[in-house]
Amino acid sequence: MKNVTPDISVVMAVYNGEKFLKETLDSILSQTFENFEVVVIDDCSTDGTADILKVYSEKDGRIKVLHKENEGLGLARNSGMSLAVGEYIAFVDSDDYVKSE
Repeated sequence: MKNVTPDISVVMAVYNGEKFLKETLDSILSQTFENFEVVVIDDCSTDGTADILKVYSEKDGRIKVLHKENEGLGLARNSGMSLAVGEYIAFVDSDDYVKSE
């Protein structure tokens, strides 16, 4: 299969987002539009966030994860933008829910 550049890069910075992270990722992955990537920046979480991200990135190749030192939301988003390859960038917070369309 040919490697296709995603149209959209969804950038998500997360810090200790264990409580809502699964629901948020499930809502993103259930989109009717499928040509996207999810770039998640784990800003040095101390809860189960890293474990959740490991499971999700292993089951869906559209998910990229970067674990980094805690430097705050702005720098985490900037790190995500530097990894994003989509034509468009969208930001989603780790406690958001995205409708499927």
